[in-house]
Amino acid sequence: MTDPHPDPHPDPRAALREAVQRLRAAGVEDAAGDARRLMEHAAGIGAGTLALHLPDRIPAAALPRFAQLVARRAARVPVAQITGQRAFYGRSFAVTGDTLDPRPDTELLVDLALAEPFARVLDLGTGTGCILLTLLAERPASHGTGCDISEAALEVARANAGALGVETRARLLRSDWFAALPAGRFDLIVANPPYVAAAEMAGLSPEVREHEPRHALTDGGDGLGAYRAIAAGAPAWLEPGGRLLLEIGHEQGTAVAALLAGAGFAGVRVHSDLAGRDRVVGARRG
Repeated sequence: MTDPHPDPHPDPRAALREAVQRLRAAGVEDAAGDARRLMEHAAGIGAGTLALHLPDRIPAAALPRFAQLVARRAARVPVAQITGQRAFYGRSFAVTGDTLDPRPDTELLVDLALAEPFARVLDLGTGTGCILLTLLAERPASHGTGCDISEAALEVARANAGALGVETRARLLRSDWFAALPAGRFDLIVANPPYVAAAEMAGLSPEVREHEPRHALTDGGDGLGAYRAIAAGAPAWLEPGGRLLLEIGHEQGTAVAALLAGAGFAGVRVHSDLAGRDRVVGARRG
């Protein structure tokens, strides 16, 4: 007689323990958390629900897939690229190797943007669209434009816009900063531009250095090239009094603030994240 409740795995907890050990040996910082998330993904269960399914509700077919996912993570492929998704500001965004992985630090920029009303927003270097699309989702009366030099990244952003139901309010265009934008002005411009200096690239984690798009990480110079371009171009695209919010590296606050002040922006201010590090520079068109 066939057992109607076959044992899916002798002990899926053992597979999880082995995965944690393998990831730790590979230098993965949060080996336990990543192993749990990968098992959830392999088993098709919700994030954060693994404890409810162990030890007897993990299907046998999930274990070989789990092993494959762990092997990729041990090779330092980011979890978001393995699962294809990353949570940002309470929503799920599709992620690929053509986009930066949305990071919690960037949520400060979103908080600052939402602190005042806006009707038309421009997101420079939109990537997954996580900033632009979150702002549109949070402000249903707003419209926005996102630009990127990567058509592959724009395809990801378009998919995310559709998934969030904001595609009719989001225009996504291929453009090198302002170069190919149609005429118009915005009352808010946001950007998380490439700010890693070329000399700093070697110090990044393998997940970032080897698996995220290089052009979205560094300008190939001192890390300030994007800010120079934005500072020079943004006034022509902002309404009078319009806001500019730029994410920065934690040691760039003084330099970026000086660039914006030199370009004639008013009310230049450096905002710190929860760890007390400089994270966003805000200013207004004078």
